[in-house]
Amino acid sequence: MLAVRLPEDLEKRLEALAKRTGRTKSYYVREAIVEHLDDLEDLYLAEARLQALRRGDDLAVPIDELMQRHGAAGHDVAD
Repeated sequence: MLAVRLPEDLEKRLEALAKRTGRTKSYYVREAIVEHLDDLEDLYLAEARLQALRRGDDLAVPIDELMQRHGAAGHDVAD
């Protein structure tokens, strides 16, 4: 069980949407979390990888080498 406090204006918008559509406020809160959780996880993973790269804990691979490794050599990156 999760309880979330929302600013009054957001609560009113959520309530109006729920009434207008016949769905619950919980439904829309759950949908919003599902929709954005992947994006947040991707963002934090990218930030962690960038920090590791800057510290030298992770190595960068030039795009040409990467393409060659995966059999895409000779293809333009913009293709």
